[in-house]
Amino acid sequence: MTDTYDRIEGIAAPIAIANLDTDQIMPKQFLRGIDKAGLAQGLLWDLRFHGDGSPRKDFVLNRPAYAGTRILIGDANFGCGSSREHAVWGLRQYGIDAVIAPSFGEIFYSNAMNNRLLPVMLPEADVHALLDAAAAAVLPLHIEIDVQRLEVRSPLGTHAFALSARHRTMFLEGLDLIGASLVHRSAIAAFAQRHWAEQPWTRDVARRTRARLDRPARGGGLKT
Repeated sequence: MTDTYDRIEGIAAPIAIANLDTDQIMPKQFLRGIDKAGLAQGLLWDLRFHGDGSPRKDFVLNRPAYAGTRILIGDANFGCGSSREHAVWGLRQYGIDAVIAPSFGEIFYSNAMNNRLLPVMLPEADVHALLDAAAAAVLPLHIEIDVQRLEVRSPLGTHAFALSARHRTMFLEGLDLIGASLVHRSAIAAFAQRHWAEQPWTRDVARRTRARLDRPARGGGLKT
């Protein structure tokens, strides 16, 4: 197991379900809390457990050999459906650091990048080859993802993948979108100063408007 930002390696569990949506990844009954606590329990609940709460022994994540899984191998359109960020939080709490799939739901992809869950897109044929190899293997596949080189290494060989420059930098430096924006704090501050110098009436508009509205009207009453 590695703790560096530039490399993810470990056991890869196959979940060969196309269009696995966020409602399946994190069912609605686990969205009642006011914080992120306890979401690992709800991850893929209906796939992991029977209706009475007993584990489905045939589901991959319930098999002893897959304890400590860090990577999921999914199918097309992974994370489609509703925009619930809880799906990503649950995966991270469970210990999943990356998902390899042919494609992802757009909002899920953005949520994943903002929470350091690495979504790796490979050609469908390559992903299906990994799924088949994982299903046929006696022991779980061990996969390494090199974020610096943008490569996935497995017993089947090395596969290149793509990340935007912004997302690659965010992942390597451990930043979310706010952190990535604050890297440019000095440039933002300089722009604001120039803007206010050229258009001073735009500075503190909300505060000045609020103060004007709160000011008592002449005669003791409030203006209506």
